[in-house]
Amino acid sequence: MDPARLRAVARLGLGARADAAFDRIATIVERLVDAPVALVTVLTGEGQHLPGQVGLPEPFATAREMPLDYSFSRHVAESGEMIVVPDVRADPRMRDNPAIGEVGVIAYAGVPLTDSDGLVLGTLAVTDREPRVWTASELALLTELGEVCSSELRLRIAREIADEERRAAESAHGQLALLGELTDTLAATMDIDAALHRLGGVVAGRLADWCFITLTDPSGDLRHVSAAHHDPAHATTAGRLAELARVARFDVKALLRAVQRTGRPFRRDDADPGTLRDRLTAGHLAELADRMGFGSFLVVPITSPGTYRVLGAVVLVNGPGRAPFTEAEENTAAEVGRRAGMAVDNTRVYGRQRHVAEVLQQSMLPELPVVDGVDLHGRYLPAQDGAAVGGDWYDAFAQPDGSLMLAVGDVSGHDIEAAATMGQVRNLVRGDAYGRDDEPGPLLAQLDRALHGLHVPAAATAVLARLRRDHDDYLVSFANAGHPPPVLLRPDGEVEVWWEQPEPLLGLIPRDQRTTHHRRVAPGSTLLLYTDGLVEHPAHLIDDGIARIRSVLHGNPSLPPQELCARLVESVRRRADDIALLVVGLRGR
Repeated sequence: MDPARLRAVARLGLGARADAAFDRIATIVERLVDAPVALVTVLTGEGQHLPGQVGLPEPFATAREMPLDYSFSRHVAESGEMIVVPDVRADPRMRDNPAIGEVGVIAYAGVPLTDSDGLVLGTLAVTDREPRVWTASELALLTELGEVCSSELRLRIAREIADEERRAAESAHGQLALLGELTDTLAATMDIDAALHRLGGVVAGRLADWCFITLTDPSGDLRHVSAAHHDPAHATTAGRLAELARVARFDVKALLRAVQRTGRPFRRDDADPGTLRDRLTAGHLAELADRMGFGSFLVVPITSPGTYRVLGAVVLVNGPGRAPFTEAEENTAAEVGRRAGMAVDNTRVYGRQRHVAEVLQQSMLPELPVVDGVDLHGRYLPAQDGAAVGGDWYDAFAQPDGSLMLAVGDVSGHDIEAAATMGQVRNLVRGDAYGRDDEPGPLLAQLDRALHGLHVPAAATAVLARLRRDHDDYLVSFANAGHPPPVLLRPDGEVEVWWEQPEPLLGLIPRDQRTTHHRRVAPGSTLLLYTDGLVEHPAHLIDDGIARIRSVLHGNPSLPPQELCARLVESVRRRADDIALLVVGLRGR
């Protein structure tokens, strides 16, 4: 087995034992693809570990490992690509595999799980016990969730590398203090430009008088450039230096070549900085560097953890009046470069994971029905801070009797699992309510029982409403399970907030009875259902948020639902949580 792959697998620390996160992903795949067996595998030199699985027979389900000659996933690792086989007995590579008889594998589909350098570490796979033609949607879902698994593996490798480096740094108290502050600074944001600006603020004055930071994109072109000086009087000059370097398309490749040969910092300790200036810059940039003080310098590579690929560089510069860099400072600087590389990698992994989660979330949002006399507009927005998406959702569907069901809910959590669980809860709401004339309260009580009986791991808030036409008016009946109250914009421009006695969340302790509330609504009204991301913020009370949306709605009864929705979203200064909105315009006959 490739030594690089063995090192990466060893860093994962995944032995022959169950892993809760990968078991959950395997369960999600098994449910959404409807396959008897779903596996997360990690390949080693001796066999394959099974940290995530559902549906395997004994002894493999308990042992969590298989010999290599039982592995179909090794073919995925060898090819580096997805392998899809409707019947493994007809495939020359697989037809002699003993797992066909002992495990009952007939159909197989597997996607590679890779580290940050594209090295295949294992697979996310599904199998069936009879011949099966895997559909394009099933394979697309498998690919998307494979990206989630790969992201988790990369993050674990990055964490392990971080732990190794942190242990190595504990010998120097001053270095540890600096690096601890730097780690907190880089972890405080997933915006890589902001992170590198903060990095400059940490090291300038601690390791050097000033610093100049560059980062490339995967193609090698300049992605980021910034400068920072410990003296606030030079802040404008540092900003000008970075701006000129950006406009002049600073030759970052020349800078990287200086450190790529060894992957270590290199330094110049004399008072003649001309060699560095001649190699890296010229003209006004050199003049600005001299103005800030250029005596000795240290070029530090920003390296990717695991692959050790050079992504950029930090140039630490001391003025003529400061002593040259010591070996201890050089070692600390090398650690700064490694941690900056880890932040860059984590940001890129986060971006990919956010994209996958958003795609999954958007794919689960419904197509709203067209209903005579009712204008429906739904909107979902992920959080701007922290995790990408969560379990917020909205739905509307017409009943055979002509009534319209409306629902908005929020499954706890902000990750791929919350998004997948949201899809289960929404489908349970539809399946339970469709074709029944029960009031929303009993329907929510039945949903609560279904969540417990089917062992759906969900704690959720929700509002479920039924809308009926009654002559010229509308009748709205609704039930509320721990959710923010519905809001009504009346035809006269006044706003009603439908506060009721709060009832517990779904998925906690099932209740035999849930209350149904009733309202008569005039045509020309607009009903708003929403999740707490619209009105809640860690620094404010929910009452403040509801007062804000009241002010947005007040006096605007003629605005269409789309415009009201846009104004409500604009009123949120920064989304600390994801938001789901359902705006229902009720027209007259």
